[in-house]
Amino acid sequence: MPELPLALADLHRSLEVGRTVRIEPTTPLDNPSAPTWKALVHGGGFAATRVRWVYRRAHSLPDYVGPAMRILLVGLNPSPYAADVGVGFARPGNRFWPAMLAAGMVDIARDPRRLLVEHHIGMTDLVKRTTVRASEVDDVEFREGHDRVTSLVNWLRPTVVCFVGLGGWRVATDHRAVAGLQPQPMGSAIVYVMPNPSGLNAHATVDSLADHFREVLRLSHGPSGPSERR
Repeated sequence: MPELPLALADLHRSLEVGRTVRIEPTTPLDNPSAPTWKALVHGGGFAATRVRWVYRRAHSLPDYVGPAMRILLVGLNPSPYAADVGVGFARPGNRFWPAMLAAGMVDIARDPRRLLVEHHIGMTDLVKRTTVRASEVDDVEFREGHDRVTSLVNWLRPTVVCFVGLGGWRVATDHRAVAGLQPQPMGSAIVYVMPNPSGLNAHATVDSLADHFREVLRLSHGPSGPSERR
């Protein structure tokens, strides 16, 4: 069942927004740490309809997460542009992917599936609802999203969870948090918070963001260092 999120992501990518599809569990979620079926389908970018097991493809982004994940990157919530192209942080001018390339975390930009399968780095959002601005998301949504991400982390057990953007973490957990390693873990995972890579954030450059990603990568190796990288 840990392979379900990637299967949902592939299904999401194959459908137009608004299309309905039947998604019925074939095996029970017998792992007590696993998210609920409802949470998994929601994370896959689907919304429930009035018909049992029939879901609508939402204008959102699916989770790219799986059992071999070492790092989980958590954005705030999808923009309409990201939802349109199917890739988080994809807007021209956003420094996320250039910084990832500069840090050596990925060899091809804007490919979250390859990022997960080849580099064991997953992607999700604190809130799945698409908005033009993150300020349109209310505090309750951020807190509920934090609970959803926590359930993913407890289930899939990445080494590091990196929140890309301070805003959501401050609302959900610690309003005084600053960028860097956080004192409180999320389950068994180390938590790191970094600045928003949006082009609107003039204080974050590709180089400074790449430094944050390098630190996340270093933390993901654990005490044994890079030799244990998969």
